[in-house]
Amino acid sequence: MSNRTMSLAVATAIAAAVGATAVPMAQAKMMTKAQMMKVRAGNQKRMMAQHLDKCFGVALKGHNDCYAGAGTTCAGTSTVDYQGNAFKLVPHGTCAKITTPKGHGSLPPL
Repeated sequence: MSNRTMSLAVATAIAAAVGATAVPMAQAKMMTKAQMMKVRAGNQKRMMAQHLDKCFGVALKGHNDCYAGAGTTCAGTSTVDYQGNAFKLVPHGTCAKITTPKGHGSLPPL
């Protein structure tokens, strides 16, 4: 296989991998109210069953479990790293111990 063919194969594989990760994010931004309520209900069940807390200000961009403020829907819709009104579910009692470049995690929204 020539170097050019190999480069094209590698570029195609990378593009496919990046494209595959972009689809869930696009779908998260287009959630209906019913889908959003289903995610919230699922989060509530997980929180109770696994003793989790909502920890605000620790999620990376697009990796929040739910709620990211006005103009967003739910999971995967945070627009910046460590967004103060977006949360991740973390083990109970660990939120305030999580340190980010913007400070510690918080149980109430920042």
